[in-house]
Amino acid sequence: MQKYIGKGVYGAIAIGRIAVFKREDLSVEKVCCEDTDAEIKRFENAKNIAIEQLKELYEKASKEVGEVNAQIFEVHMMMLNDSKYNEFIYNIINTKNVNAEYAVTEASDYFSETFLETDDVNLQVRSVDIKDISNRIIANLIGINTEKKHFDDKVIICADDLTPSETVSLEKDNVVAIVTAHGSINSHTAILAKNMNIPTIIGIGNCLINELRDGQTAIVDGYTGEFYLDPNEQTIENYVLKQKKDEDNRKHLKNMSGRENVTIDGTKINIYANIDGIDNINAVLENDAGGIGLFRTEFLYLENSDFPTEEQQLVVYRKVLESMSGKKVIIRTLDIGSDKQADYIGLNEEENPALGLRAIRFCLTHREIFKTQLRALYRASVFGKLGIMFPMISSEGEVIKALEICDEVKNELKNEGIKYSDNVEIGIMIETPAAAILSDRLARYVDFFSVGTNDLIQYTLACDRQNPNVEKFIDTQYEAILRLIKMSAENAHKNGIIIGICGELAADTRFTETFLKMGIDELSVAPSFVLKVREVVRKVDLVDIRRTYD
Repeated sequence: MQKYIGKGVYGAIAIGRIAVFKREDLSVEKVCCEDTDAEIKRFENAKNIAIEQLKELYEKASKEVGEVNAQIFEVHMMMLNDSKYNEFIYNIINTKNVNAEYAVTEASDYFSETFLETDDVNLQVRSVDIKDISNRIIANLIGINTEKKHFDDKVIICADDLTPSETVSLEKDNVVAIVTAHGSINSHTAILAKNMNIPTIIGIGNCLINELRDGQTAIVDGYTGEFYLDPNEQTIENYVLKQKKDEDNRKHLKNMSGRENVTIDGTKINIYANIDGIDNINAVLENDAGGIGLFRTEFLYLENSDFPTEEQQLVVYRKVLESMSGKKVIIRTLDIGSDKQADYIGLNEEENPALGLRAIRFCLTHREIFKTQLRALYRASVFGKLGIMFPMISSEGEVIKALEICDEVKNELKNEGIKYSDNVEIGIMIETPAAAILSDRLARYVDFFSVGTNDLIQYTLACDRQNPNVEKFIDTQYEAILRLIKMSAENAHKNGIIIGICGELAADTRFTETFLKMGIDELSVAPSFVLKVREVVRKVDLVDIRRTYD
C-alpha cells in the first residue's frame, strides 16, 4: 500500500478502481505554407466548430452543475474571439508562412506562459483555459475527436490535470472520484468537480501518475486529500465504515434543508453563505442558505488584466442578485492588497503589506476606482436585496468618507436619470481590534456589522495567518477574540443594528452556542457548512439569555 497526499476539493469518500485518463496526441509539426489566406481560413473554420462544441458543453454543464458554473464555457467562447489571441495567430501565419496548427500552438504557449509568470493564482488559472481552447482548435484542425471518454464501469479518474471541458465531458455516472497530479484549488476544473459532487483530490504530484496503471484499487479521501494506492484489507475496511458514516451524515444533514434557522426557544438566526464569485451561486442555492453574507469582489480584479469597467461589474452584481431571488446579498467592496495582488494595479512593494495600503485604505486613496465599483453596485441594487460592506475599517473617519462617496455616487446616478434602490443597507467589517473597540461609535453610521474573524485573529494576536510557523501560537480558545466579538455585539444592539460573523469561526460549531448567547444575529459560512450550522443552531436554547436587540 502506498499513501499520497494532495488537496481535497470535494469532501467525500470513494473506493474503486483506477482509470488513467489519456489524451489524444495533439503534437503538431511546423509546415511551410505559401497560401497563408487558406491557413487563416482553416483556423477560422476550426474556431467556429470549437464555438459550437462549447455551446454544447455549456448546455450539458448547465444541466449538471447549474447555469452559473457553466459560464466558464461562455468565457472560453469569449477567449476564442479575443482580438489579441486571434491577431497573434494571424501574425504567426502571415510572417512565418506556417500552418494554422503550428500558429495556434505558438499562441497557446505564449499566452499560457504569460499568465503563469504572474504572481496572481487567479490569473495563473487562465493558463489552463488558454491551453484548453487552443487544444480544441488544434484537434479540429487535425480531425481528432477529443470529446467524451467512455468508461465501462465506475472508476476513479487519474490524470496529470483536467481541463474544464474534459471534466464536464466525463460520464458523471461512471466517475466515482477524480485525482490529478497538478492543478489549483481555485481552478475552474476544481470548481466544476466540486459542483458535480465528485470526490476530488488535486496536486498529488508526478510521482503518482507515473506509477499508475488501469485497474488498480484505490481510496480517495476528499476531506483530508489522502489517496491510498493498492490499500490493504484493514484500510479498505476502515474506509468502508467511514464512507457509510459519511453517507449517513449527508442524508441526516439533507433533512435540515428547508427547515428554519431557529433555536429551541424560538430565536431566529440568519445563516448565510460566503462565496468568491458567481461560480459558487449554485452551491448557495443547493445548500439552502438564507442569503449571501459575503460576496468577495476581488476575483473581478484579480482575473482581469485591467480594472473592470462599471458595465463589467454591473453584469456580475446583477447576476448574483437576480439568482438569489430577493434573498439578501451582502457584497464586500474591493479588498485588494496584502496577499491579494495584481500587477496592473501598481501597488508599491511594502515591508508589511498586511498593515499597508489595502481594502478601504486603497479605495479611499483611489477614489475613482472606488466610485466605479459603487456605481455598479447601486445600479445593480434594483435587481435584488443588496447590502454593501466596507472591509478593514479602523476609524470613524474612514466610514464617514466612504459614506460621503456613496452619497456622491447616488447624486450622480440621480442626475443621470439612472435608477437605484433607496433600501441598500450599508455595513462594515469588524476585523481590526480598533473597529471592535470603537464599535459603539461606528454603529451610529451603519445598518450592520459583520465580524471577519480571520483578520481579527491575525491583528489581535499578532500572528500572520499566512505563516505556518506561528500557527501553533494561536490560542485555540480565542479568548481575546471572543471578548472583542462580544463587545461589538453589545454595541451593535445598543444602537439598534444587527451583527453577523462571516469569518472561518462562523463555521466552527464549537463556538456556535457561544456566539448566539453573545447575541450574534447572523452566521455566514461556506455553502457546504450551512446545513451543519443549522443543525447546531436548532439545538441551542437561549431561553435564559436576555437579548438586548429584537
